[in-house]
Amino acid sequence: MRIGVLTGGGDCPGLNAVIRAVVRKGVQEYGHGFIGFRDGWRGPLEGDTVRLDIPAVRGILPRGGTILGSSRTHPLRHDNAVRRIKENLAEHDVEALITIGGEDTLGVAARLCDEYGVPCVGVPKTIDNDLSATDYTFGFDTAVGIATEAIDRLHTTAESHMRVLVVEVMGRHTGWIALHSGLAGGANVILVPEQRFDIDQVCAWVTSRFRSSYAPIVVVAEGAVPRDGSMVLKDNSQDPFGHVRLSGIGEWLAREIERRTGKEARTTVLGHVQRGGTPSAFDRWLATRFGLHAVDAVHERDFGTMVSLRGTDIVRVPLAEATARLKTVDVKLYEEAGVFFG
Repeated sequence: MRIGVLTGGGDCPGLNAVIRAVVRKGVQEYGHGFIGFRDGWRGPLEGDTVRLDIPAVRGILPRGGTILGSSRTHPLRHDNAVRRIKENLAEHDVEALITIGGEDTLGVAARLCDEYGVPCVGVPKTIDNDLSATDYTFGFDTAVGIATEAIDRLHTTAESHMRVLVVEVMGRHTGWIALHSGLAGGANVILVPEQRFDIDQVCAWVTSRFRSSYAPIVVVAEGAVPRDGSMVLKDNSQDPFGHVRLSGIGEWLAREIERRTGKEARTTVLGHVQRGGTPSAFDRWLATRFGLHAVDAVHERDFGTMVSLRGTDIVRVPLAEATARLKTVDVKLYEEAGVFFG
């Protein structure tokens, strides 16, 4: 069997570990051949491929990003997309696709498989950790580690100048990175998209922190929204999947805190640094296991499924289930962190 592999959506640490595991096991144990499609769904849409064999995946385990490239191409918005994809797969003798991505990439895979008969197996990837069908996605642990280290470093400069430091982390719809890194880094306020925040309460926590002679750290997910306001956007542009560009809530918060409390406030936006660079040991481990089990699913022709972490086991779930809803931060988890606010 010849199998195609693609990586879609935002890059994240661990993608290369999946690719490596898929190819190593697929070639060594099953005798399958592989071909890589460039830049997410653009690859099969345009027939853009790269060589993918054991020599091609040597040494990529610790590398961030993806050797296949990625994009946010939405193939089904292009003319004759399904016909073009099927023709390109046939031209390269590809009998199945392993699609590595998040909600959008896997949503396309689910539709192509269920509605048009394109054989796909999914691997969950997102630093936001917001896919409901798996306990964890690779990339998340690395992002949390990077954000936590940044918060640790910012504590000292905040206290040296006795100013408020607002740390904006990724998290469009969910606050998993903000919650985990905020707790691990000893933040004094954590704001997540799942819970609209009261700016007056935030300022009260900040003021309370200063009374104890310590400078506060506020961690905010990019998708967090004030109770009496709306989501802060970088601009009004949208990607092919209809997502607006976020970023700006950190600056807005710093301005409001400074205006309302009279305390100097600054913002650090971590941005893409959270998903760049070397993957953590956990993400290498999880991504490798996902790759090993994904090629098993293809070999067994169990198409329309996604590999998933449940406890310590890797199981398979329907792709449609994997993309049906987001995994959001439970209010009880958020309330646990509240004891450290202020």
